[in-house]
Amino acid sequence: MDNWERDISGYKSYLRLEKGLSENSIQAYLNDIIKLKTHLEASGFEDGPDALDSRMLHVFIQWIGESGLNERSQSRILSGIKSFFRYLVLEERITIDPTLMLEGPRTGRKLPEVLSVSEIDQLFSQIDLSKPEGQRNRAMLEVLYSCGLRVSELTSLRISDIFRTEGFLRVIGKGDKERLVPISHTALKEIDRYMPDRNSKLNIDKEHMDILFLNRRGGKLTRVMVFTIIRQLSEKAGLKKKISPHTLRHSFATHLVNGGADLRAVQEMLGHESIVTTEIYTHLDREYLREAIISHHPRSKNR
Repeated sequence: MDNWERDISGYKSYLRLEKGLSENSIQAYLNDIIKLKTHLEASGFEDGPDALDSRMLHVFIQWIGESGLNERSQSRILSGIKSFFRYLVLEERITIDPTLMLEGPRTGRKLPEVLSVSEIDQLFSQIDLSKPEGQRNRAMLEVLYSCGLRVSELTSLRISDIFRTEGFLRVIGKGDKERLVPISHTALKEIDRYMPDRNSKLNIDKEHMDILFLNRRGGKLTRVMVFTIIRQLSEKAGLKKKISPHTLRHSFATHLVNGGADLRAVQEMLGHESIVTTEIYTHLDREYLREAIISHHPRSKNR
């Protein structure tokens, strides 16, 4: 199986250097290939990946389906296998991609919860500004919603990442990819109101001196803490939806798309590698869609 080792090693370099994936993502992709290789070895297959055909891969996908994994996990493994064989085609190791006709389970798209603008206001109104952490929480949620950040991007945000004059944040996203995200005047004002309290802390960890949002001990906020803060505010507001930091990111994108923002621009702001991922935000309100068509279609104009 020397060909397997060579091709897997080359694929790993491809994912790191050309696709720019994080080590965790790379390992997930490689695990999919190892599953395929292990299955083939158990079946008595002794050749390299260049000798595989669609029939053999179909048997593997069938085996995965019978293994008890849920449909989403099955689809992810299939996606990893397809990526590997696309790489082999690029490297001219094979001329025909045997995964082209493979189909996985139909998972559908599960849309996360979306908050309306009034529900966002309800959530924010529950922040108690008389408490020491009140203004920090206000600034934190404003940045989450107005910039559409992932929770890990929020907790890692640095003061030096704020370009106030230009009105942008520098965000380090998945795979250590850097992007610039517009920040609203409202979010900047909330940060300004928070900074005196932040800077008055005498016990800030040296490694966190540049981190924007700190806990009461002067350290970096954890993802769990942000989840907890939002869940508690949601309960106080009486919101029945299941709300997390991602809900604010999802609401940010949905409100932009519903307001007519270009999908490519939203993709850039969210840091999505593929426009397909961003298209989940196009589940527009029927009435909004109807009004958009009526007002813009040339046959709907008054004559």
